[in-house]
Amino acid sequence: MRIFKFVWNWFDDITGVSSWLVPLAKHPVPHARKSAWFYVLGSATLFVFIVQIITGIALSSAYVPSAGQAYHTLAFIDSTRFGHIVRGIHDFGASAMVILIGVHAIRVYLFGAYKYPRQMGWLTGVALLFLVLGMAFTGQLLRWDQTGFWTVVIAAEQAGRTPFLGNWLGHFILAGDTAGGATLSRFFALHVFFIPAFIFFFVGFHLYLVIRNGISEPPKAGRQVEPKTYRKWYAELLHRDGVPFWPDAAWRDGIFALLVVATIVVLAIVVGPAALGKPPDPSIIEASPRPDWYFLWYYAVLTLIPRWSESYVIILGPLALIIVLVLLPLVSYKGERSPFKRPWAFGIVVFIVFMIAYFGRIGHVAPWSPRMDAPPLPASVVGVTSGPVADGAAVFHEKGCEFCHMISGYGGVRGPDLTYAGDRMTPEQMETRIYSGAPNMPSYNGNITHQQLSDLLSFLSSRRRLPAGSAPASSAAR
Repeated sequence: MRIFKFVWNWFDDITGVSSWLVPLAKHPVPHARKSAWFYVLGSATLFVFIVQIITGIALSSAYVPSAGQAYHTLAFIDSTRFGHIVRGIHDFGASAMVILIGVHAIRVYLFGAYKYPRQMGWLTGVALLFLVLGMAFTGQLLRWDQTGFWTVVIAAEQAGRTPFLGNWLGHFILAGDTAGGATLSRFFALHVFFIPAFIFFFVGFHLYLVIRNGISEPPKAGRQVEPKTYRKWYAELLHRDGVPFWPDAAWRDGIFALLVVATIVVLAIVVGPAALGKPPDPSIIEASPRPDWYFLWYYAVLTLIPRWSESYVIILGPLALIIVLVLLPLVSYKGERSPFKRPWAFGIVVFIVFMIAYFGRIGHVAPWSPRMDAPPLPASVVGVTSGPVADGAAVFHEKGCEFCHMISGYGGVRGPDLTYAGDRMTPEQMETRIYSGAPNMPSYNGNITHQQLSDLLSFLSSRRRLPAGSAPASSAAR
């Protein structure tokens, strides 16, 4: 310990760092008591951001941001035990940042901590929220697999609908007329240099505002914010009931941050990062890309709304959200802070969380999209390993029927469940449907041989709950 003390004293003597670090650590904060643990979310988000920087540097030391090598270098990183864990930490760290900053924003909103004199703290927090989402989006493309490739193409197409600036925005996102190596290089620069630089700036400014204006005191019903007298009242509160940030409040921040980081590391080891998809191939247009979980709700909304309204939602939706978040502290800057005196605040938060969860679930299932990665039906479902039924099961997968139709829990959900197809349709009805097609189902006339059709009918006819020989209860094809 003597050597560390000697080094510290020497360093402090030539830098004077303790002259500002100690007062900063000892600055008084309100005694939160029962609500103290609600104030740990911001520090935890900062800790996770530091973890993201460290793991991002480690990954970038082996990652090659070129169209021909990006996918293979990431696959190589994933093939090593250490690289697999580091990529897992980076992957789960991204999710943790989105969750923490989202919950932190909810806490600030419910506690009314965006009111005077902390309006600018809220605005810098909003900027950090969008920057974190930008980091998450650009990181998905850097995987440079089929999903990442088509996701950025779709994003460019959406940006292209912006009036006046559409062509320029689409060209800027793609770094050219089409997605390719220049697109990857641009997103790598955004993800590794530009967006982190802005995050560092806004984090520094945000922390400065927290120190200058103080951490908001726990709200109390009936105690309103009056700009003319608030600063004097707050100074008296700190003098009367304040506690030093270190160690009275900082220990909770440290414990919670360590728990979050430990959880991320455990998930990275046990679960691992998101699996890489197939290498990008622009010629395969049957891909069904979907964003990472934090954008699934938006993906579902855009898919479910009428086509005529897409452009309005794509442009006006984010714009309206930004306007509301910016105007909130400027319009509602005084008055009641307690959430119990603002019950509508609870209602708004519950509604937003429910809608994100609901549409996120729909986006995860994606009933409108074929499951192009559906594996062949196992023998336990087919029931036999040879003969027409087994051959028909193979045709069911080879012709893509399984991508849209589910059988015994395997396959897609876009089309009707065919687990008991033999109970609902006769072979003749099945043949008519296969040849003629249906809404969202192509015709296989000329795309299936007579033997394949016979085997497929044998397989589908064997999918029944009723005893063999019983007539279908309904002739309805669907």
